[in-house]
Amino acid sequence: MIIFFIVGLSLGVVSVIFALQNTVVVTISFFSWHFTGSLALILLITITSGILITTLLLLPEFINNYLKYKNLKKENKDLAEELRKQKELTVFAKNTPPTEEEISKIEHGAVDDTVHQ
Repeated sequence: MIIFFIVGLSLGVVSVIFALQNTVVVTISFFSWHFTGSLALILLITITSGILITTLLLLPEFINNYLKYKNLKKENKDLAEELRKQKELTVFAKNTPPTEEEISKIEHGAVDDTVHQ
């Protein structure tokens, strides 16, 4: 956590030095609009707007990947439960053939230790 603080503080110091060294007033024309401000302020606004646009463009992909991850996690849990059921059926099949009641209990996840004996 301290490393993020140090990196943030360093970037802040570099930004302040950049702003103090670039106080030249510039005029920016965009279609019919004209903006006048310091070079550092204009660059800061353009960088911030670029970051914002990039974030908005990548947001749907992030959301899609998150939803896929949650779905795969649920599917993995379901498959693990199915594997557990199959392992218990295998143990029963090796010792004695299970009754329909035991199979039903296994499929519903309600097997206790008394059934194994």
